[in-house]
Amino acid sequence: MSPRATTHRTASACAPWVRTRLRTAPGAACAFALLVLVTAFLAAAFPRAVDSYEDRGLRHDLGDVDPTRSVLELSGPQPGLELPVAARESMVREAALASVQHKVLAGLPDPVRADASQSAYGVRTSEPILAGEPWLPRPYGLDPALTYVTQSALPDHATLRTGTWPAARGKVSLTTREAEAAVTEQTAKALRIKAGATVSVPTRGGEALTVRITGIVAPRDPEASYWSAEPLLRTPSLVPRPGKETPRYYWIAALLLPPDAAPALLSTTGQPELYWRIAPDGSRLTARDVPRLRTAVASLEGGPGLLKMRRVAGDTVTVTTDLDEILTAYDGMRAAIKPVVTVAAVGIGAVAAVVLLMTGGLMAGRRHAELALLRARGGSLAGIGGRLLGETAVTAVPAGALGLLLAVLAVGEGRLWPAVTGAAGVVVLVCAALPLRTALRHRAPRLPGARDDLVAARPSRRRTVAELTLLVLAAGAVAALRRRGTDGTGGTDLLISSAPVLVGLIAAVVLVRLYPLPLRLALRSVARLRGAIGFLALARAGRTSAAGTLPLLALLVALTTAAFGGSVLAGVADARDGAAVRAVGADARVSGQADSVPLPAALIRAVRKADGVRDVAPVQIEYGVALPAPASGFEDAKGATLIGVDPVTYARLARSTGLGAFPADRLEATGPAVPKGTLPSKNRVLPVLASPSVATRLGDRPRELQSLAGDLKVRVAGTVTGTPAVSDTSFLIVNSASLTHRQTTALLLTGDRIDAGALRTTARHAGKDLAVQMRAEERATYVDTPMQTGAERIYLAAIAAGAGYALLAVLLSLLQTAPERATLLARLRTMGLTTRQGGRLLGFEAMPQAMLAAGGGLLVGWATIVLLSPGIDLVRLALASSPGSGLLDTAPLRTDPWSLALPALGVIVLAAAVAGVQAWWAGRRGSITELRAGDSR
Repeated sequence: MSPRATTHRTASACAPWVRTRLRTAPGAACAFALLVLVTAFLAAAFPRAVDSYEDRGLRHDLGDVDPTRSVLELSGPQPGLELPVAARESMVREAALASVQHKVLAGLPDPVRADASQSAYGVRTSEPILAGEPWLPRPYGLDPALTYVTQSALPDHATLRTGTWPAARGKVSLTTREAEAAVTEQTAKALRIKAGATVSVPTRGGEALTVRITGIVAPRDPEASYWSAEPLLRTPSLVPRPGKETPRYYWIAALLLPPDAAPALLSTTGQPELYWRIAPDGSRLTARDVPRLRTAVASLEGGPGLLKMRRVAGDTVTVTTDLDEILTAYDGMRAAIKPVVTVAAVGIGAVAAVVLLMTGGLMAGRRHAELALLRARGGSLAGIGGRLLGETAVTAVPAGALGLLLAVLAVGEGRLWPAVTGAAGVVVLVCAALPLRTALRHRAPRLPGARDDLVAARPSRRRTVAELTLLVLAAGAVAALRRRGTDGTGGTDLLISSAPVLVGLIAAVVLVRLYPLPLRLALRSVARLRGAIGFLALARAGRTSAAGTLPLLALLVALTTAAFGGSVLAGVADARDGAAVRAVGADARVSGQADSVPLPAALIRAVRKADGVRDVAPVQIEYGVALPAPASGFEDAKGATLIGVDPVTYARLARSTGLGAFPADRLEATGPAVPKGTLPSKNRVLPVLASPSVATRLGDRPRELQSLAGDLKVRVAGTVTGTPAVSDTSFLIVNSASLTHRQTTALLLTGDRIDAGALRTTARHAGKDLAVQMRAEERATYVDTPMQTGAERIYLAAIAAGAGYALLAVLLSLLQTAPERATLLARLRTMGLTTRQGGRLLGFEAMPQAMLAAGGGLLVGWATIVLLSPGIDLVRLALASSPGSGLLDTAPLRTDPWSLALPALGVIVLAAAVAGVQAWWAGRRGSITELRAGDSR
């Protein structure tokens, strides 16, 4: 037999390394694959989830906004009078306008896309024309004004209710003096128009154009862009006549003519104009398209795009749209939310990386003896590392690919390459952790049984320098976050976003440094006791490996991330609750239009008896009360809001809502109450509570005020920054019993289960103009964008993932020393140790580290939130509005006790549970299995 054949058969007889290792420990391989799968899934799902809610947020903003703002409208004056009449008529006919519309839609710059079904074109009179028909309604004696529109494709967007569709009879020209039109049901109802009615329209030649109403139509989709881009087409409106006198209103409405009737409008006095209205289609837009979309819109409004449109539609057309403002608001919210979400992503990513490193360390520790033997028999570090890389990759690569696939299936919208990058990063980290850590531990031979106690360890100079470097980075990140904040003005800064992780890292280093000191003190105290369990447990805890920083770091960062995420959600909830309270003033509010309608006494009695109502605070509100002229001499045209209240009930309401709490006796006026309808004494001074601005205007001395509630002489008795009755910043509160003309204009209700339906029914029976506001309903309106809900879901996932990784870190740290503890229990049982004593021993041994992690997590989580809260404003995430534009100017981050306490308590409970289970399981097994001859554990 040849040597080559012998070598081949010998090699064939050897089992493959990877297959042998996987068959030896299938359970560990499956658990490792599951961990990689979950981590790869999270790493791949996060960027896709961010892309998803950002894309849906953009489409939401473009789709739900008023079409009057989102449409792109090209408009231009009628064809010039210098042109021949035939040319002018030809330019406004449907064929010519449709040709221009087709070219405009084809020439839109990318990524602007048009919804052709909702886009329209036509001719309209830009100046409404007064109609003198006597049968038209005139609420204030003023003639209604009518606009005449030849909008395209009317039969495709409306249903004929009465009569026939308007049509152009013959070839309509500039001299045609009769045309047909249609009106919507709302227009017909408001202006009492019926089919067959005629309207006379004046022309420039002096002859009237008669427009006959042939049909009444109903819009198929009234909220769509076709009808809502110019709401007058669908709904008439009462508008005030310009002037300084008392407002007088008149009707303004639109009549819909057939497209080919446009030449007849050229002779009217309504200044006809041509228009092409383009409804944008945002169904395929993504957040990455926003910069190009903004550039395209700017080009259409005043750049190369406008020149291109003018070459198609005429040299005098203009393009108007509010798309740029919509995109600016979207970018503002996106820029405000993204850094806050990145903080959670960096925290969870750091925890996952640490847990993966811990898993690699656990696997390396379990195989230390095997690999040391290979190294002693001549195995190279490269060879050992290659074999470990092969067996790790066989498990990690399929698990990472499956995690990526599940992430793509779970989050169906988003870019693919960030998800692939995230999953690949997890796989690379996992495949590199075990070989590198194992190779580093076997660079030099180590004596068997050498101890690496945490208590006896002395940190090296290199470690000290690394810790100081991390301390400087953490301090810089916290300072930058407090100074710059997360408002997105400077973009997403990874150093700022990693501030919680760096704080947790520094805390882990500090706690590991300080951990031996209390442990030594506890050992000295326990050594004097008679029992051996406590001393042995603390001695065992002191023999923990000096490399215990990694589990502690994982726990601290996980607990900090969970606390930070919980605090973000709590801050968002508080901001929405506060805004709802400011908007409504209580749990429910009953009031008339502009808080100026007196409420009937029967309604007040019925509301007090309504189900769920616990307390009722009646108030009298009057806006625009003139204040004394300031020292500068400039009058305040707006004035202040006068609020007449019952001091006892209103003070109770202010305390319960947290808006301007005050003692009720502050508003108690001296002297007898003023009988209703009588004039108070001129020398009677009423104490008032005022906002800071009003208090500054009134000063310290008594001032006279004039109001509809009576002439008052008031003096400021105190200031409050807010009050439940109004959300204004200029107000004064007075005892309603001191007012001459007393009435109730609003009811503020408190209660736990107020029936909104029954309350609205009661208010409707009392008056049709009375409105009911519920705080719960108002709060629900603040969550109206996919960006808000998407960011909140990410934070919920961050809390869950942080808690899960924290518990996994506890399990890994306990599993790393589980064989050693099992051997210890077996040896002690031969000396008479009972199962209960074994459980106490393992529990006492695990408690110091568990208490260190839990207490450190509580402290670090609280300190992180306190340090970072000045730089984090949650108002955009909570209310979807910019600071200063809504009811709240700011929504600061606050500490949530439950988010701090529950994960920390879970760490302690899990550590005790694992210790108890291990002691119980070790008691069921025999000591022979653990105490094998030659075992060095």
